[in-house]
This record gives sequence, structure tokens and C-alpha cells, in this order.
Amino acid sequence: VQLQACGGGLAQPGGSLRLSCATSGFTLDYYSIGWFRQAPGKEREGVSCRGGRDGSTDYADSVRERFTISRDNARKTVYLRMNSLVPEDSGLYYCTSGGSRGPGTEVTVSS
Repeated sequence: VQLQACGGGLAQPGGSLRLSCATSGFTLDYYSIGWFRQAPGKEREGVSCRGGRDGSTDYADSVRERFTISRDNARKTVYLRMNSLVPEDSGLYYCTSGGSRGPGTEVTVSS
């Protein structure tokens, strides 16, 4: 199982970013996949997750209505669209599935 997140970078408050999580080694639509983030000095926070077969989604209260998780089975990639970014969204974002996690991608929201 391999997961690789990318797409982070610097965004202004109110801006948007789209993160991608490329997967390999398992059938994406059979397993749940989640996005987590961790900021310096803070605990890890679950941001969003998407169910495997049923495709159900869930979001942390802090990102609900601003972030959207989606999946492209053909590309074996899961996306996290982040809109209306605020500085508190800054941190290292990474994706997980089945107990595995990949390297993260850094998001910085600052003017």
C-alpha cells in the first residue's frame, strides 16, 4: 500500500488549494481513505474521510462546508478541495488508508 499526497503550498486567506493523494497497492473503491493534518505544536486532526464501497463522506466541524473530498477510481486518486482557507488550516496534510499513511504535503495559509 502506497499513498502520496501532493498539492500543498502557500495560499492567501480566502483562497483555495486542491490536494491529491495518489494510491497504489490496493483497490481504492474497496477501502476508506482519510485526510489528516497536523500543525506545529498541535495534535493531529482528522479532516475528512470517504468510505470505500458506499462512498460516504465525513468532515471535521472546522472544515465542513469549506472542504470537499472526492475520489477518482480510474486515476486511483483521492482529492481534497479546500476553499475559503484560513490561517488555522495551515499544517502538514497527509492521507491514510488501512493503517498506512504516506508523506504529507505542507499547506500554509498566510497573507
